[in-house]
Amino acid sequence: MLFDESVLDETEKIIYALRALYLRYGYSLYRMSKFEEYDLYSRNKDFLVSDAVITFTDTDGKLMALKPDVTLSIIKNDREEGDTLRKLCYNENVYRIAKGSGSFKEIMQTGLECIGTIDEACLSEVLKLALLSLGTISRNTVLEVSDLDILSYFIDAVDEREEVRRALMVLCGNRNEHGIREELKKNDIPESKAEPLFRLLKLFGTPDQVFPELFRLTENTEIRDEVLRLKTSLESLKDTEDYPHILVDFSVTGDMNYYNGIIFKGFIAGIPESVLSGGQYDRLMRKMNRRSQAVGFAVYLDLLERLDGLNERMEK
Repeated sequence: MLFDESVLDETEKIIYALRALYLRYGYSLYRMSKFEEYDLYSRNKDFLVSDAVITFTDTDGKLMALKPDVTLSIIKNDREEGDTLRKLCYNENVYRIAKGSGSFKEIMQTGLECIGTIDEACLSEVLKLALLSLGTISRNTVLEVSDLDILSYFIDAVDEREEVRRALMVLCGNRNEHGIREELKKNDIPESKAEPLFRLLKLFGTPDQVFPELFRLTENTEIRDEVLRLKTSLESLKDTEDYPHILVDFSVTGDMNYYNGIIFKGFIAGIPESVLSGGQYDRLMRKMNRRSQAVGFAVYLDLLERLDGLNERMEK
């Protein structure tokens, strides 16, 4: 008996389309429990979209939680196998406060993770699948790409105190140049030290527009290899239909305790916040005593409820 797609709503059709896409690229479907020990999330609250977690006490007295995140569970339960690359995808319910609602919801989340030795080919494939994921939902999309190692290099050149670095990272994420100047003043840091950082944050556009100036800005610096890696990863997508949807934007940030290297966010016209988010998170792996590298992304399907006329967008 053939499956009748007409019984599915538009979000369910997207879920199945995304899963088929990831399986086609060699990702294995990963299934997990609905809950984990609460300690896993309490130790990594800054990594979560929301630090509010539903908890309950198990029969043995352990404090458990309905999982608010998939990535942490995958890392916790993954069995490292040397340099072997594990390509995993998932469709899982998570339980957290939905953006804009103020209340807990059961939310279907889909995405993928690559765990092992992450090379430029792997990074390029993940970026390509992020683009294709957005294209599955709508033709009017943007994938904003940054590199946290590059941004961190320019922040460290301003000041290496942890509290200052964290404050500057948040301000960079908001493109708050005035706030950055206030932070410099508060900490007696000459504004001249932040001029390269200001120049970096002004870079915004397609890879072809950004990289000539980025190479001038990073000439004779220690960060040159990271710039080349970012350029190579993006250039490998030049022949794809969705390449024009890529923008380089160094205001795309993440927590420096968890993320490193390439990070990205995906946007769809009609939704004011990112519906896709991902990047490389080797630092999270170290924090969880794993030797492997890792990169991945998640699609936040609850946000698609805000899209009117989803059928029409998918057909364009």
